[in-house]
Amino acid sequence: MLVAGFPAGSFQANCFVLAPEAGGPCVVVDPGEGSEQPLDELLRQHRLDPVAVLLTHGHFDHIFAVTPVCDGNDIPAWIHPEDRVLLSDPLRALSADARKFVGGLFGGRVQLREPRAVRALADGASLELAGLTLIVDHTPGHTRGSVTFRSVAGSGPGAGRNLLLSGDTLFAGSIGRTDLPGGDHEQMLASLRDKILVLDDETAVLPGHGPSTTIGRERASNPFLHGLATPGRPRGL
Repeated sequence: MLVAGFPAGSFQANCFVLAPEAGGPCVVVDPGEGSEQPLDELLRQHRLDPVAVLLTHGHFDHIFAVTPVCDGNDIPAWIHPEDRVLLSDPLRALSADARKFVGGLFGGRVQLREPRAVRALADGASLELAGLTLIVDHTPGHTRGSVTFRSVAGSGPGAGRNLLLSGDTLFAGSIGRTDLPGGDHEQMLASLRDKILVLDDETAVLPGHGPSTTIGRERASNPFLHGLATPGRPRGL
């Protein structure tokens, strides 16, 4: 599998591109603020044609460029229904102080609209896109509609190491904040316990911010995960 990405914008949100190989179709994950130009360059570099945009959640630093990317390529955006409203009103998921900060950062109110085509993500769904198989897991806690995407070794062109796109649910050494509107700490702990820590230790994790990691590394050293692990077999397909 070809996996490429870059941190974009004022909040350095990671935007990723996934494809079976160079010179073909791909999916784009979380095109946030400032991602349009580097995304175009990455697509040209690898000769890729996007077929869909996948969104881990609806915070503006992850969805800021979704409409120009989707409408400019005539492709749909996939988002969990609980976060769909944030496509057109992303500031409703921020605190009053954060809304003022973001408004000042962008010279006033952030005004966005939905892409022309929006499709719903469902927990446990298997997405067949660009020759890849990606499993959707609903992981509320950071937002009501947060999801992760995982590719499982042996499932097709992406056969190899298991991969998790964790959005803002899990970071290297940390987890997503739950103090913003739509956040819920108990839901976050349940998502981490029931959807994240059941994965194989060797699973590579590509988070929404910061460097990559692995499930095993986070299980052993992430202080926010201590005491959450449950016995049982790692989950695959």
